[in-house]
Amino acid sequence: MKNTLKMTRSLLAGAMMTVLAGFTFSAEAGVALGATRVIYPSDLKQVQLAVTNNDEKSAYLIQSWIENNDGGKDGRFVITPPLFSMQGKKENTLRIIDATNNQLPQDRETLFWINVKAIPSMDKSKLNDNTLQLAIISRIKLYYRPANLALSPDQAAEKLIFRRNGNMLTLSNPTPYYQTVTELNAGKHVLENALVPPLGETSVKLPADAGSEITYRTINDYGALTPKMKGKTQ
Repeated sequence: MKNTLKMTRSLLAGAMMTVLAGFTFSAEAGVALGATRVIYPSDLKQVQLAVTNNDEKSAYLIQSWIENNDGGKDGRFVITPPLFSMQGKKENTLRIIDATNNQLPQDRETLFWINVKAIPSMDKSKLNDNTLQLAIISRIKLYYRPANLALSPDQAAEKLIFRRNGNMLTLSNPTPYYQTVTELNAGKHVLENALVPPLGETSVKLPADAGSEITYRTINDYGALTPKMKGKTQ
């Protein structure tokens, strides 16, 4: 009985290897976006995002949509064209249009997400082969930024406040801007990155032997790192 089970497992494993060997795996990464985040000032009618196909030999079908911070598709911003074909070594522009009718908070930023899916075209020479092609989704932040906020975004990073509570470190953000915190350290310990909402807070785990000094950097509007700063603690 044991020999029969062993033989059956071997046959199944061999069959799976044969099936997998019959497929050609293709993970396409030729499409790039022109920014790592998009800022939408409330006084503009639209903003733009460049999409580039860096692959000279491949064409893609590009599908784009916007989600809110809960992960649901959101019609408060319109992205156009939502679907188009893109040939090799070409660039196109996505236009993002405000359809919120001033219904978003005006005292702080609101976060949305831009999703761009690149679906590779099928190579006609491989139509008779078993081919698995993967669509790649690029997902970047879209910040709706009201006009006339009290604080400049360049001053926001230094306003963060840190509070220890047992094995947690709470990051408090008194500014109207979202803040992406990276290279967060407690003494010699590297902590996880954090996205701190405007006029809100978030917490990260703190090792038991973490040092007392907090240092951090943030990511600015252009996707660049701010200088290293020493955290203000409470």
